[in-house]
Amino acid sequence: MQWQKNMQLIDANVILRCILDDCPEMTSKAVEVIDNGAYTKPEIISEVVYVLQKVYSLQRLQIKIMINNILDVVSCPEDECIRMAIDIYSSISLDFVDCLLIAYHRVNKENVFSFDKKLNKHLENLKKR
Repeated sequence: MQWQKNMQLIDANVILRCILDDCPEMTSKAVEVIDNGAYTKPEIISEVVYVLQKVYSLQRLQIKIMINNILDVVSCPEDECIRMAIDIYSSISLDFVDCLLIAYHRVNKENVFSFDKKLNKHLENLKKR
């Protein structure tokens, strides 16, 4: 995917204001920026997921829906990996970043090395398939 020069790189706060609609003035500006063309990065999506879970105590399925909705209007490199990761995240108890590593392994065929036993268990299960 190519980024247009006039697209804005947006951070987690812009995405959160858009998703949560908790500050009308900021939400309005966030929507305007997104409507004019915006993109974000996987690490920013990771921060959004973390904040939605830890600060706002949202359920994983709610977070999945919110992230997929934002990815429908905001461009992001590794979109396929992020969507797979959020799908995995909604169905198991791993952190989102671990789910993203699983998605990188599955989609991009990247080898993942970790000392995290829980993550390694899921990666091993993938290799058996």
